[in-house]
Parts: sequence; C-alpha cells; structure tokens
Amino acid sequence: MKKIITPLLLLIICFSSYAQRDRKEMQEKIKAQKVAFITDKLDLTSNEAQKFWPVYNAFEERTNQIRRSDLYKIRSVMKKENLTEKEAQDILVKFMAVEEKMHNAKQQLIKDLGNVISPQKIIKLKIAEDAFNRKLMETYRQRREQRMKNKKP
Repeated sequence: MKKIITPLLLLIICFSSYAQRDRKEMQEKIKAQKVAFITDKLDLTSNEAQKFWPVYNAFEERTNQIRRSDLYKIRSVMKKENLTEKEAQDILVKFMAVEEKMHNAKQQLIKDLGNVISPQKIIKLKIAEDAFNRKLMETYRQRREQRMKNKKP
C-alpha cells in the first residue's frame, strides 16, 4: 500500500506545481501584452514611460492584493447558500468596504499620474485598459469555443 501511495502523492504534487507554473507563465504573458498595448495606445515618451510604469505597477499590485486578500474571501462566502439576514448584511458591508478600497486606489492612481502624464493621456489609459480587457475576454472566448469544438466527437 505504501508503495502505491508514495508515487501517487509525488505525481499529484508534480501536476499541481506544473499547473501553478503554467498559470504564472500565462499571467506574465498577459502582463507583458498589457504593457505593450498600453504603451502603444498612450504613445508615451521615454521620460513619461520611465515615470509612468512604476506608478501604474504599484497601482496594479495594490488592486491585485485587494482582490486576492479581501475580495476572494468575500466572494467565497457570498456563494454560500441559505445565508441569514445578518450574514448577508455583514457580507454586503464588507463588500462595500472592498469596493471603496478599489475606488480609493483608482483615485490615488489618477492623482499620482497627474504629476506624470497629461489628463488626456490618463483618459486614454482608461480607454486602453478597457480595450485590452475586451480583447483579452474575446481571446478567452475564442479559445474556449475552440476547445469545445475539439471535444465534440
């Protein structure tokens, strides 16, 4: 029995680490594509880019941290069925607090970028982010549809 469990456990660990590595690689590819997309759309000068990216990356890190720590926990509790009124109210209060954190982070980004790029480029940034997200979702949809077609006999 021990002879079977050990290799099985090693196999599970290998697959798990492989999936995490693939996910990390995919996230890095998406980030690189986003950087290229935004740089192109904003038409940043080298001086602007040098000041812009540290501010923007700090914002991205902050919002990702909020999503990972706060929002993930709340969303997992939201999925629970048969919530009491009190539980639902508590979740909504926590959710609104997280939304406020996200809003404050966006406001801080705009303030910080005001010293780096023009207001027109800040608006172009929002448009570029939205366009990139649409493009990303469309690519995801196409890949999903392709996988579904390949699965059908």
